[in-house]
Amino acid sequence: MKLLDIFGLLKKDMDYIEKELYRSVQGEQKLLSETSLHLLKAGGKRLRPVFVLLGGKFGTYDIERLKLVAVPLELIHSASLVHDDVIDNAATRRGKPTVKSKWDNRIAMYTGDYIYGKALEMTAGLSDPAIHRILAKAMVQMSIGEMEQIRDFFNTGQSVRNYLLRIRRKTALLIAVSCQLGALATRAPEHVSSLLYTYGYNVGMAFQIQDDVLDLVGTEKQLGKPPGSDMKQGNITLPVLYALQEPNLREPLLEEISRVQHEEGRASASDAIGMIRKSQGIAKAEALADRYMKKALDALDQLPNIKTTKNLRDIAHFVVKRTH
Repeated sequence: MKLLDIFGLLKKDMDYIEKELYRSVQGEQKLLSETSLHLLKAGGKRLRPVFVLLGGKFGTYDIERLKLVAVPLELIHSASLVHDDVIDNAATRRGKPTVKSKWDNRIAMYTGDYIYGKALEMTAGLSDPAIHRILAKAMVQMSIGEMEQIRDFFNTGQSVRNYLLRIRRKTALLIAVSCQLGALATRAPEHVSSLLYTYGYNVGMAFQIQDDVLDLVGTEKQLGKPPGSDMKQGNITLPVLYALQEPNLREPLLEEISRVQHEEGRASASDAIGMIRKSQGIAKAEALADRYMKKALDALDQLPNIKTTKNLRDIAHFVVKRTH
């Protein structure tokens, strides 16, 4: 089964979530509504709402309760992207102009803040304090991850451990809590929500590693942005760190990265990308993503053997094998 097939199983409810996403950012301030909708309409995989809905299948499934988790989680993710694009000076996302490039940095920052506010406004409809605590902690960790990314811009001396801690905070935790909160919102057993968290965390780690690999091996058409965008923005990702560990490549690759840094985005990263593609960096990063996926699948083996568990297994395979 492909991811689109899983979406098909949830089509009615995902269509409803999509409408609620658009509705949630409508407000009295027309420009903020317009900029927020611009981002949402650019599309995206909507993985977090899908995980919420699938997590909800392990309890008493109720789309009206689940939307109060699914919509805010996608909004929080979207708000972080608006802020990311300002920090990274990104002109395009998903093949469309970013909010910061279509308007400006100030409007983009307030758009992100506005979307965060709308997410919190919607979660107010949930009375369970545990859900609010989990969500708040995830948002704090995301912010720490963003600061760590800024601190490590063009830091070729960072460790693999630092990279993994950063993507844990920036990506994996929000996917983990998407799975967990879907189960909690529908009152699934606690051990089930805990296993779903473990599954989501490991899928999230694999997802981000694969995303970083794709940035180096994908085409502009596949990515919706030029390949090597991460490096040009200063993000030293796992395949790069692994390539830098190869003695014959280290010095020339350091020189290329330094050139990209000092030409402030004007330089092409194609030479550096070529070196990384010839190294073992891509294969080693993919192998680590596979190990995280195996941990995710191990968690699923402890869940009830229902159709939803198979759907989650299919998503895990999609995450690591996808090409965009």
